[in-house]
Amino acid sequence: MKTQSGTNQNIALQVVDYFRRSQIAGTMIVLGAIFVVSSFVSNKFLTPYNLQIMVRSLAFTGMVSLGQGLLLLLGDIDLSVGAIAGLCGVICGKFAVEMHLNPYLAIVLALMFGLLFGAFNGLLVTSFKLNAIVLTIGMQTAYRGINQVITKGRTITGFPKSITVLGEGNVIGIPTPAIVLVAVFLLMYFLTRRTTYGRNVYAVGNSIDTAKMVGIKTQRVRIISYAICGFLAGLAGILMSMRLASAQASIGEIWVLPSIAAPVIGGVATTGGIGSITGALIGGAIMGVVSNIIVLGNVNIYWQQVLNGTIVVVAIIFDSFAQKFRKI
Repeated sequence: MKTQSGTNQNIALQVVDYFRRSQIAGTMIVLGAIFVVSSFVSNKFLTPYNLQIMVRSLAFTGMVSLGQGLLLLLGDIDLSVGAIAGLCGVICGKFAVEMHLNPYLAIVLALMFGLLFGAFNGLLVTSFKLNAIVLTIGMQTAYRGINQVITKGRTITGFPKSITVLGEGNVIGIPTPAIVLVAVFLLMYFLTRRTTYGRNVYAVGNSIDTAKMVGIKTQRVRIISYAICGFLAGLAGILMSMRLASAQASIGEIWVLPSIAAPVIGGVATTGGIGSITGALIGGAIMGVVSNIIVLGNVNIYWQQVLNGTIVVVAIIFDSFAQKFRKI
């Protein structure tokens, strides 16, 4: 009996130690707790209609968060993701609606532009050793300017029904963008955990100088990562345009802060090398649930912005404390 009791105690201690050490497990507990609390706060929270809305909304910001999370693993950042998202949606609309290209070809071309925009950001940051924050703020303004030049401030409407289903449709009750998000997550998980490129990302994030010493082509790794981030931002922007059946210059404007907060909440260190794509997705889910319950609570839209900004600041403060504890 004593042996059995000792074994059970050891198992219990191992479980506790796992949750204490695992950032993902801890984040999942937080997500579960927020989910349960939200179900008591509003009786509309668990309705199928609201869950669909919440999951669909999460899909768009989730894709951008996965790309941003990849850059944070490197110790980089891209503040132009929202502008890239909006611009890619407009480019898709320009091709599909005004130039009458095949709708699916228009999507592919717009995605390639997202890839190029991201790669261009990475090329500038790495080639001229520029501060990523300052550079991408500048590029954000440039991409928004290009957006306005193309649209002249107008909304592009008239997307073919054959592609709007990608943003507004459902498959077995599951929003199509959510299915795309799952596919993107699985691909990103494989890329960061099962490939040489993924190992190089963590190596560069831990120490770029050491990574160079062992022969890793750090510039290439960073440019590829920026390109992937731009591609995912473009994908989110295009799907949102499909959701609205129109391309608007304002799409993506509010995605920048959540795309940073989600990975940080999920345990991705802003200094790089620590965290995971899984954590970024869970962090995004936490942001999505919180935003949804705010809407259900009829909180004034301006206070919503205050709360979202506060969440970002608190997440970064916690990340700062976590970094200090890691050094102890």
